[in-house]
Amino acid sequence: MTADTARARATTPPWRALAVAGLIGLFYAYLVWSAVDLLIRQASGPLGLNGWGWFVHILPIVFPMIAFAVAFVIGWRRRTWEFALVLVAGLAVAAAFWTNILAYAVTSFSLYGG
Repeated sequence: MTADTARARATTPPWRALAVAGLIGLFYAYLVWSAVDLLIRQASGPLGLNGWGWFVHILPIVFPMIAFAVAFVIGWRRRTWEFALVLVAGLAVAAAFWTNILAYAVTSFSLYGG
């Protein structure tokens, strides 16, 4: 068995990679949707948002999309379980970022009053 044959067997079939990416991508989409909900609630609240508040509240909308894209590019040529593990690791990073942004938004009053 040559190295090319071993590599061809080690990669994930495209349909399986898309199925895993779609399933785990739903969790990424939940993070994005939660961030959009927070942005709408804070922007339409009694104080509104200033420029820094808009920037801080838009970051958690964009970051999970970037994290998903990076994880997909890193893992899409690996075995199925490795690909899923890379996507879950990216999801963990995006969730940690979301938690940090949420904590900052709750405790920092400099974001509001625009």
